[in-house]
Amino acid sequence: MTENWQNKLYYGDNLVWLRNHEHFPSESVDLIYLDPPFNSKSDYNVIFTEPGGAKKSQAQVQAFDDTWNWDKEASAEAISELDKLSLPIAELVSWLGQGNKTLKSLGAYIAMMSVRLIELHRILKPTGSLYLHCDPTASHYLKMVLDQIFGPDNFRNEIIWRRTGWNSAAKRFGPLHQTIFYYGKSKATWFKPVYSPYTKGYIAEYFTESDERGRYRPVLLTGSGKRQGDSGKPWRNYDPSSSARHWAIPNYMNKKYFEITGQELPKFAFLVRLDELDRVGLIHWGKSNGGGVPNYKYYLQDAPGVPLQDIWAYQPGTEDCVYDKPDQSIDQDVKWLSTRDRERLNYPTQKPEGLLERIIRASSKEGDLVLDPFCGCGTTVAVAQRLNRRWIGIDVTWIAIDLVEKKRLLATYGESLKGTYLVKGNPTDNESAEALAKKNKKEFELWAISLVPDAGPREHDGGVDGVLGFQEHNRKVRKVVIQVKGGETLTPSIVRDLIGTVEKENAAIGLLITLRKPTSGMQELATHAGKYVYHTPLWEKEYFRIQIRTIAELLEGKTFDLPSGESPVKKSERLKPKNGKML
Repeated sequence: MTENWQNKLYYGDNLVWLRNHEHFPSESVDLIYLDPPFNSKSDYNVIFTEPGGAKKSQAQVQAFDDTWNWDKEASAEAISELDKLSLPIAELVSWLGQGNKTLKSLGAYIAMMSVRLIELHRILKPTGSLYLHCDPTASHYLKMVLDQIFGPDNFRNEIIWRRTGWNSAAKRFGPLHQTIFYYGKSKATWFKPVYSPYTKGYIAEYFTESDERGRYRPVLLTGSGKRQGDSGKPWRNYDPSSSARHWAIPNYMNKKYFEITGQELPKFAFLVRLDELDRVGLIHWGKSNGGGVPNYKYYLQDAPGVPLQDIWAYQPGTEDCVYDKPDQSIDQDVKWLSTRDRERLNYPTQKPEGLLERIIRASSKEGDLVLDPFCGCGTTVAVAQRLNRRWIGIDVTWIAIDLVEKKRLLATYGESLKGTYLVKGNPTDNESAEALAKKNKKEFELWAISLVPDAGPREHDGGVDGVLGFQEHNRKVRKVVIQVKGGETLTPSIVRDLIGTVEKENAAIGLLITLRKPTSGMQELATHAGKYVYHTPLWEKEYFRIQIRTIAELLEGKTFDLPSGESPVKKSERLKPKNGKML
């Protein structure tokens, strides 16, 4: 890792952050993966499991609204910016904006994406890569934008990823795939092949031979084209020139020879190298037209697998097809997430970690900087952390930032991870909290609820903004409800309403978070609302049934007095230590 580096989560509009050259200097990022909204005209909700009762209920909070509307003022500004850069994208956006409602929506989306992709191109190193995840809604337009910004010569792949098992679409073939466009910044873009396991069928077809060292595949020891030097001369009665070929000793043979003998093969004269390989048993003599054709032995134990191609599609029902992995299916690592998957956090559009692991391994090295400007629930940053990459995540919603930090990173790696990353853009004092409340009331509420450990939000329902739970001695789960008040005038009636909500919800405790200092009448009502008594066979403890804390108090570390909590939001599984170290 780079000395003194701290990973970062940025809260806010990624375009604003990306244009800040102090935070994002030019040519500073090694790998960018982005999974932006697709203009699907859908609302996406985060599902939370709420505590309380024998059967836990489900609550949903909107994460983002994936519908783009043509705003003449905003779009005109984007077109003007694109014109200044002499990019024909401006003409595309303008043309879409003159169409019907669907085309105008696409125009707004392409305008939004174009100005961001320009900044992402700026901050990418010459050796860097960008992977853009999208679907057929706008993929054809996005590729036009990418070609103009990155240049068509820097297009590397259109990767097809199978996103689901089936789709019962009417009057068309079921849409099962999404697209990942892979672009390099330049010809110097760094790339390392990633391999998938062999199938049993592949092994049976190609690794057909074996000796005392194990199973191997015979591979031609020659390359195409004639040569004038020693590599074109006959050896052991076989003349490669007769087939317009020449001797080609792969580096694998150099390594294998050294492994067996402890000597460097290239120190010998060229044809003597072939003698040496045959002497130690690394040449396979096949039969062709009555004569022996020399091949080298490529051992299965040394084979890394099949280099990944551009179709990444999990194949259900192929268990027992993968060689030496009887419980694994083909492309198991990039399987879409189901409700049964342990890594699922109930966040909309969440991608499997295996998908990001392929990308990060292929296009970055340990210590490289990985950026996800639409980080959502944090799959990219979680995988980057695990693979020892530096990382930056940006998201415009606090619910995403909170999920990444508490339910992904800290839940997976523990409190020891604190101090290795920073959260930027979040309110840090009463003044910035008030600014957020004025800008976006819902975002303020989500942020305020995140100040309560283990609490999760609930979409406005019966006066409840947030909820958490704890388990009584008899294992019964009890609920704690939360209300948040930002710029509202504070009166005792707010406390009376909260008391009623606690009773209606059959909750043990009600919490009130206020931006401003509560009145003495509110404090008096809260004190006289009674207490909840937590019983055990050996002791009991009382908690005020209604508790009030200001934002300033929570920021100072003054917490609510509660029994131990149970998070209503599913967390990532904690990684187990290996050899005394946390993975």
